[in-house]
Amino acid sequence: MKGKWGVIPAGEVTLEVLPQQTINGIEAYHFAMTTKTNEAVDLIYKIRERQDSYVDTGMTHSVFYKKKTESKHPRDENIDFDWDKQEAIYTNFGQTRPPIHILPGSFDPLALFYVLRTQDLKENSLIYIALTDGNLNMAVRAIVGKKDVIEIKGRMYDTIEISPSMETLDKFGKVINKGDHPQLKVWLSADEKKIPIKIRTSVGIISFDFELVPSPS
Repeated sequence: MKGKWGVIPAGEVTLEVLPQQTINGIEAYHFAMTTKTNEAVDLIYKIRERQDSYVDTGMTHSVFYKKKTESKHPRDENIDFDWDKQEAIYTNFGQTRPPIHILPGSFDPLALFYVLRTQDLKENSLIYIALTDGNLNMAVRAIVGKKDVIEIKGRMYDTIEISPSMETLDKFGKVINKGDHPQLKVWLSADEKKIPIKIRTSVGIISFDFELVPSPS
C-alpha cells in the first residue's frame, strides 16, 4: 500500500500472510506488517517498522507479538501470551515488565487488521474486540459505517468503512478511558475477501492515507 501525507507521497505499508508456525506448541497464523516513510517525510517523522503477529488458527486469540521500530521513539518489543495463566508479558529492549492479567480472547495490535476481516460486517453496526499491547487492556469499539466506492488509479472498489476506537480498561475490565477520537480508519472490500483497500492513520497531528497498489491488468 502506498501512503500519502495530503498530496505528498509519504511511504508504503506492506501487509503479509506468511506460512503458519508453531509457537509454544500452538499452531498459529503468522501476519506481518512493514512500514517505511520516504525521504521527504523522514525529515519530519521517520519510521522504519516491522510488526509480526502470531494468532491461533481458530482466530480466537494471539499467541505472540513482536515489533521493531526505528524512529524518534524506537521500540524492540515482544508480547508473550500465557493463556494458562491468562497473562501477557511485555518486553522492550530486553527489559521485561511484570505480567498483566488479560481478557479472554485478547489479540495484539497488528492482529486487529485480520480479526476485522473475519467479522460479519453489517452497515451501521458495532464490533467489540479485546486487545492488549502488553501494558494495558483495551476494548476495541469498531463502528462499521456505510458502503462506498473508492477510486484508486482509475479502478473502482466497492468498500465498507470501519472506524476502530480504543477504550482503556482496568484489570477488572472496567472502562477507565474512552477512545472518543479514532486514530484509525480502514476501508475493506465489500465482498467475502475483505481486502484492505485504504487505511487512514494519525500520528499526533499528522495523518497518512495508505491505498492499495492495484495489480497489473
